[in-house]
Amino acid sequence: MMAHSFIHMGTLMRAHGLKGELCVEWYADSSLRSTHLYHLQVGEETPRLVRIVAVRTHKGHPLALIEGICDRTEAEKLRGAKLLLPESELPEAAADELYLYQLPGLEVVLHGNGRSIGHIDRVEFSGQQETWVIHADGGREILFPAVTSFVLSVDLAKGRVVIEPPPGLLEIYLE
Repeated sequence: MMAHSFIHMGTLMRAHGLKGELCVEWYADSSLRSTHLYHLQVGEETPRLVRIVAVRTHKGHPLALIEGICDRTEAEKLRGAKLLLPESELPEAAADELYLYQLPGLEVVLHGNGRSIGHIDRVEFSGQQETWVIHADGGREILFPAVTSFVLSVDLAKGRVVIEPPPGLLEIYLE
């Protein structure tokens, strides 16, 4: 059996109603799809295949019904579980796009002088804002707003990102 590299697509947040629906925090631009197979990981268990049999939207979040989950009690047992897809099932990104899972580990360098300030540790979202958590050389953590005016280029082949931060941002973290 071939080992999969899984991508975390969404998290099951809470049961909704009495019939086993779950509210999903969905991270992908594409929609959660019914009749699709996902891998479900509860805690540290090995991911297992599940089928989403129905999806609807409630208050801006998808509600999913998973095959075999028929009541609220069963649904509550899945709170916090992850919906995963094998990386091989993701569509090819367009030439000017990338997947967020590709960012951690990339070196972050400054435009102009090319000075390295560290590596992207993870991507977080606060509201609608994408924020990169950069581990700076020396162990400090930088929260960087990943907006197009500050991110000049991302080169996956070279493993680096070129940024031009707003004046004063890096000084807050590095001084």
